[in-house]
Amino acid sequence: MRRYFMAGLLVWIPLGITLWVVRLILVTTDETLSLIPPSWRPEALVGHNLPGAGLLIALAVILLTGVVVANYVGRRLLRFGEGLLVHIPVVKSIYGGVKQVSETLFSSEGQAFRQALLVQYPRHGSWTIAFQTGVVGGEVARALDGEHVSVYVPTTPNPTSGFFLIMPRSEVIELGMSVDSALKYVISMGVVGPDDDTPAVTPRPSAA
Repeated sequence: MRRYFMAGLLVWIPLGITLWVVRLILVTTDETLSLIPPSWRPEALVGHNLPGAGLLIALAVILLTGVVVANYVGRRLLRFGEGLLVHIPVVKSIYGGVKQVSETLFSSEGQAFRQALLVQYPRHGSWTIAFQTGVVGGEVARALDGEHVSVYVPTTPNPTSGFFLIMPRSEVIELGMSVDSALKYVISMGVVGPDDDTPAVTPRPSAA
């Protein structure tokens, strides 16, 4: 009985969590319909509510926004709108910080979370998975000797919280595994082993 029960759990737990996340996304995006005039909503056009219509509309709006800001006129309009926001005392701090983080994370030229690392944390001889979020520059780089990198050490099983560290590049090991594989390894607390993608590209640092 115990064996059958555990086998059933292994089927329903990931399926249930997946369905819950999908439902949360659909419910959240359906709330965007409240921004549309009542006469244009699906229930007014087809006579009944369409689950997931908000998701399709949100995707369409995001895609259309990308098309608009990808040309010269759109970029000018975007800069004009941002120029208005940065003159609002509280809004400029929130918008500026969120925009900078978003550009770092989602820009195709950015390096955030593009490289999985192996670092010694929280003490020497204890290793954990981390992610490189950038290269240290500016005043911080001038205050340190040698090249340093910005490192994010996630907690487990919730990788959305963690610790930000500045470490010498010579003391981190760059791993060949993908970021997805590294995240699975962290979230599962080491139960799900990382995929053997490619060998590490940086040799293990010496004890010194």
